[in-house]
Amino acid sequence: MGKKVNPIILRISNIKNPAISWNVKWFAKPHNYATYVAEDEKIRKVIKKSVSNVGLDKIIIERSGNGDIGVILRASKPGVLIGRGGERSEALKKSIETVINKNFKLRLTIKEIPKSNLCAEVLLEEARQQIERRLPFRKVMKKILDMGKKAGALGIKISMAGRLNGVEIARHEKLSTGQMPLQNLRAYIDYARTAAKTKWGQVGIKVWVYRGEVFEDQAT
Repeated sequence: MGKKVNPIILRISNIKNPAISWNVKWFAKPHNYATYVAEDEKIRKVIKKSVSNVGLDKIIIERSGNGDIGVILRASKPGVLIGRGGERSEALKKSIETVINKNFKLRLTIKEIPKSNLCAEVLLEEARQQIERRLPFRKVMKKILDMGKKAGALGIKISMAGRLNGVEIARHEKLSTGQMPLQNLRAYIDYARTAAKTKWGQVGIKVWVYRGEVFEDQAT
């Protein structure tokens, strides 16, 4: 069970935490639902295309009853994302407004991640950038484990698959340290995956971060 299901989806009902929660928070009437979903996807694509090297962890999209949109960005470097005098955040807001309904108001909120190296998405982005710069994959994997361990993770695992280091035959490699109780629903496990685009093709990367157990009185 633990190896076949996304660890975050499996725990959403148990652990209500900003890092493990729904990325979209809204309800819509049937005739608006498909439009809102397509609009959300466009918003995410614009943000990911416009933002880089800011340690972006999560994009949360909220909608009010009248359709107004709230976009919350959780990043490890909010200052870089905001820019001098708010220039970058204003430019990003204008880019998002080009793909949404003109009748809806947009509210952009940027929040800082207190311990960024405990976020799987931040570690994943670091690994992806280094693989695309052609660093040896094993060195990258060890660095990611070290970053998570120093941040206080009780367990961390990373896996890569593809033509690693440009070899002819694709293979799958993984490294881990500490605990990783994927079968425990109380376990606070953050998870992310992506693909690094290299000269020899795509390399799939997955990261798991275990932060400990969460009980009802601790869940927020």
